[in-house]
Order: sequence, then C-alpha cells, then structure tokens
Amino acid sequence: MSPPLPRIPRHLAIIMDGNGRWAERRRRPRMIGHRAGARAVNLCIDFCLDRGVQVLTLFAFSSENWGRPAEEVSALMKLFMGALEREVDELHRRGVRVRFIGQREKFQPAIVQRMHAAEALTAGNARLTLVIAASYGGRQDLAQAARALAEEVAAGRLQPADIDEARLAAQVALADLPPPDLFIRTGGDHRISNFLLWQLAYTELWFTETLWPDLDATVLQAALDDFAVRERRFGLTAAQVATQGTCP
Repeated sequence: MSPPLPRIPRHLAIIMDGNGRWAERRRRPRMIGHRAGARAVNLCIDFCLDRGVQVLTLFAFSSENWGRPAEEVSALMKLFMGALEREVDELHRRGVRVRFIGQREKFQPAIVQRMHAAEALTAGNARLTLVIAASYGGRQDLAQAARALAEEVAAGRLQPADIDEARLAAQVALADLPPPDLFIRTGGDHRISNFLLWQLAYTELWFTETLWPDLDATVLQAALDDFAVRERRFGLTAAQVATQGTCP
C-alpha cells in the first residue's frame, strides 16, 4: 500500500517580517532589505505552485505602516509599483490569479490603476490565488464588515436579530475563499499584528526566527511538515475527529 499523501494547506497566510533588520545587520539601508524581500516573494510563489497550495495571502503593507518615515513609505510605494509593472505578466503566464485586499483608496491613482489591471488580467487563472494585503488591517476589515451590515439594517433590508457569524463572515475580506489553514510569520516575533483577525480563528500558527529575505524552500517545507502532523479539532474532541474524519 502506498503511504498517504502529505496534508497540504489549501490556504497559506504569511507575515513577511524582517526586511529592515536583515539590511541593518549588513549595515545597509532598510530599502535594500525590502528589495531582497521581494525576491523571497517569488520563491514563496514558486513553492506554493510546486506543492499545490491553492491560496497564498501575503501581508505586504499594513494600515499602520503609513506611519513609518515618509522616505521609507515613498520608497516602498516605488518598489510596489515596480513589482506590479514587472511581475504581473509572468504571474499570468503561470496561471496565478492576483487579488488585493485593503484600503486601496489610500494609494496613488497610478498604483490603484495597476491593481485593477492586474486583477482584471489574471481573473480567470486557477493554479494559485495570490492575495496581496496592502494598506490592510484586521480591525479595519471588521469595522468595514460591521458598517456594511449596519447599512443593510438602516435600509430595512436586514433585521438586527438576523446578524450572525455567517452574515458577518460574508462581509470580511476573502469571504469567497477558504480560511487560512496555516499562518507563517518570519522574523522571530510571535504575534499576528492585526492581520486577518476574523479569518485566522482556527488557523495553525507557525513562527520562525528566519528573516524574510533569508527565506528558502527548506524553511517553508519545515512549516508544512509541522502542519501535516497537527491535529485540527475545530472545537471537537480528539475522539470525535477520529470518528468523523478530518475537519474541513
């Protein structure tokens, strides 16, 4: 009998942390670290395509990151724009669907236009959905969802008593995708930093000291190997999981 196939997460969510520290340890400007981190993004996409991961969500720029020094934010915007110009055609060729979540109205019009163009070009692709969280915050995501439901109530289309978890879940970002199965944070910090607060409720968390620009396939495989042996109970007992099979 053949050994069982390893359990692969359908949806992998990553906080890409450590770019600045990677550069500082080399006595280089922080932007050198961000450029090195962009290369790690391509490696991660390659890994997900090879392993059959269906969705990859990357925390690229948080709603709080706007408070960083103006020169760093400006340089990050140039890097973001350059990546949109260089990478989207190749992602499309490889069957990757590109999506963005977050407050895109905070970006310059040229960047927003590139976002829309990338989403339109790749909308029909199905090998991997790449979600870029940019100007995103989990609390802001939940506030937007609550506001949308409040507007439905105010318009008389919804009763307050009808608001439940399912209705709220339908309003948050990524509502049409499976929730993350595995969350990875590089850089050594052990927190989720306002990332996908609703969506990570039953996600397996994995942390590594590896700085994002040093990411390689060995680190990613270690995360997947650890995920494969975890028992995901979703509030049930181990005996119930054994009887009912793997939870969705």
